[in-house]
Amino acid sequence: MTPLDALLIGAGGFAAGAANSVAGGGTFFSFPALLAVGVPPVMANASNSVALWPGSLTGAWAYRNELSGYKRYLLPMGIASLLGGIAGGLLLLAAGDARFAALIPWLLAFATLLFAFSPQLSAALKRLRQRSSTPASASRPQEQHGAGSAVGWLAQLLVSVYGGFFGAGMGILMMASLAIGGHENVQHINALKNLLSAVIYSVTVVTFIVAGAVSWPHTAVMLLTASMGGYWGARLARKIQGPWLRRVVIAVGGALSLYYFYKALG
Repeated sequence: MTPLDALLIGAGGFAAGAANSVAGGGTFFSFPALLAVGVPPVMANASNSVALWPGSLTGAWAYRNELSGYKRYLLPMGIASLLGGIAGGLLLLAAGDARFAALIPWLLAFATLLFAFSPQLSAALKRLRQRSSTPASASRPQEQHGAGSAVGWLAQLLVSVYGGFFGAGMGILMMASLAIGGHENVQHINALKNLLSAVIYSVTVVTFIVAGAVSWPHTAVMLLTASMGGYWGARLARKIQGPWLRRVVIAVGGALSLYYFYKALG
């Protein structure tokens, strides 16, 4: 690995860590950087997953104050992330490259639209919960909120299956599912997304390490810079007003969708 290779991988890792921490889509920066320096595709994918995993942890740590109010939600949501990540990885192995590649642009476009209209969908779900709730449950609305609800848990499970199946755009899809599940504060959604993404990354990281599919010299450089980018991105996101952060998420999702549609057509 030459100094120029290390510089390119480092820049790609920093951009990926920051993008994942703010809105998702960091794989768009890191994976091509590994391919550009000659890392084989399978090994590049494995190395990319290992390198970006700590970025989610540092991003979650930067949001530790926001996460403190969700302690009782983290265990069930973590279990959903773990189970979904395993199931998604197994589905990927069974599906093969050709079938999966055809689904990528459609999945990203769906996730972007879902997040864009999540306020309206969240309001509709809230009205539905209010109509179906009993008087006893109505007196405890906090138990029906967000990640504590069956809808929130199932949504996280499905997103985690996608994350195990293919990581690019997972952050956008997870932010959408958390918003539709009842969370209204964009900063809190971002905090939960960072932590739960780390759980999903952990499943794939263990798999790739055991299989010996990681290029450790390239991974070491990207791991350091992605962690720095993740922390910096989380600090930046906390200073962005909610509506602007939502616009950033939608813009990143739209760009990713167009890119993968272009690749599919080309």
